Amino acid sequence: MKFIEGDTLKARLSKGPLTSEEITNVVDSVGSALAYAHKQGILHRDIKPSNVLIGVDGQMYLADFGLARIAQSAESTLSSDMIMGTPQYISPEQAMGEKKLDEGTDIYSFGVMLYEMVVGQVPFNADTPFSIIHDHIYSPLPMPRSINPKVPELVQRVLLKALAKERADRYPDVDALVKAFKDAWTDSGVPMQGTAITMRPTSLKAASAAVTAVTSTAPAVTAAAKRTQVTKPAPKISPWFFVAGGALLLLCLGGGALALVRAGRLSSLLRPAPATSAVSTLTSLNVPTSSLPVGTPQVPAGGTAVPAIATAQAAVDQNPTDPQAGLALSLAYWDAGQMRPALVTLAKAADSAGPDNTQFFEQAGDQFKQRQAWIAAAAMYVRAVKSLGASVKPGDDVINNFHEALYKASILPEFTTYLSFDDLGRVEQPMMMVARARYLYNNGNAAQGRQVLNQVIVLKPHMAEASLLGAEMDAAEGKTSEAKQTLNILLADLNTPDWVREAAQTLINKIP
Repeated sequence: MKFIEGDTLKARLSKGPLTSEEITNVVDSVGSALAYAHKQGILHRDIKPSNVLIGVDGQMYLADFGLARIAQSAESTLSSDMIMGTPQYISPEQAMGEKKLDEGTDIYSFGVMLYEMVVGQVPFNADTPFSIIHDHIYSPLPMPRSINPKVPELVQRVLLKALAKERADRYPDVDALVKAFKDAWTDSGVPMQGTAITMRPTSLKAASAAVTAVTSTAPAVTAAAKRTQVTKPAPKISPWFFVAGGALLLLCLGGGALALVRAGRLSSLLRPAPATSAVSTLTSLNVPTSSLPVGTPQVPAGGTAVPAIATAQAAVDQNPTDPQAGLALSLAYWDAGQMRPALVTLAKAADSAGPDNTQFFEQAGDQFKQRQAWIAAAAMYVRAVKSLGASVKPGDDVINNFHEALYKASILPEFTTYLSFDDLGRVEQPMMMVARARYLYNNGNAAQGRQVLNQVIVLKPHMAEASLLGAEMDAAEGKTSEAKQTLNILLADLNTPDWVREAAQTLINKIP
């Protein structure tokens, strides 16, 4: 392979803003090389600044085709149970492990590079790969002008189209993206964010023409554009960042169970329905009986309040800030079959307890777990996990209780009325994704639920909760042999949490 003496675009970006000529060179050189690769049926799949080499003569090369594949082969981006690519630049469909990829996945990654050069930062960045790929798939693109007002409106439109979540909404090919970007740039008549010089439309067009002339005559650039040169200089070892690599390493070091708990303040996870809602009890939610947790209390005939509520209410009236009194009232409401008042009262009691009262949260979670009130139990256990912060360890009772309650609550249609997936994701991303998958699958969106579960399995292939849900889905779809195989593995694994083992045994007993 040809040796390129120089540096990478990533290293160049770390030194300061690019000039207008440099941005033009990136767009032309990388764009032409990528377009040529696509015409040969080759997808790069790892477009990022560290894979763009800049020679000492200023010529640019698109290198590291290590993840490239033949587009028509329909080969998945999955290898060794990992998603290949770099989280900050990965496309939504690549992050979800889809097999039917086309040039749109490279267009998205190239769009992230353009976004970074124009705005001054990548659109999505977070503490863990899980969070980053979640944002690529689900979170709206941060508006370039909201981050940097210097970005021209026309250029912002190009970036929004290049970084559309759906492939069909992006540019049809790289040439179209390059043309749209350069037209928007020159028509705006202002310097791009990151550029060091001011250029008016005429001078911009002249500079673009000059660079085009150079790239059309220089042998080195011609080779990059026409042969999509696979170049990896000896001094440079390309940092292949597998999306799951960092997460899996973290999980291995921690025993493979829990992502880091963030220390930031989490908004209340118990969010009552709007005041205009007629929801007041479980029975008024029109929830099919089969979907309700076993043992869920029903409203007594006539709907009259039981004496326990009046007694508990009197204790709260005497000491409104006592969390124990609030918990007792919440439990009294629940035992009377009044779900909404129970959860609203529980939220107030939890707030009165303060954010660091782990003992109260675990006690409240245990009380509702005994009643199989899974939404309330999950809300309390997640507060307990958050209060423990970094001191919580995989396999701790509070973690297992949190996972069990969240898993069992996520099947209920009213789940999203009281619990937020976004808030849960800030506490533990993998388990949130399992809960989201189960909710979607059982509440009218089975295909998306299966897709979300596939993401978790790819990123964390040995997660017991994800395996349990996969078996549950297989059983529901009549794939009994696959379901039994997964369940038997869970039952044989000594590391399987007790509640998962019990659920697996229950499910396998029901499979014909």
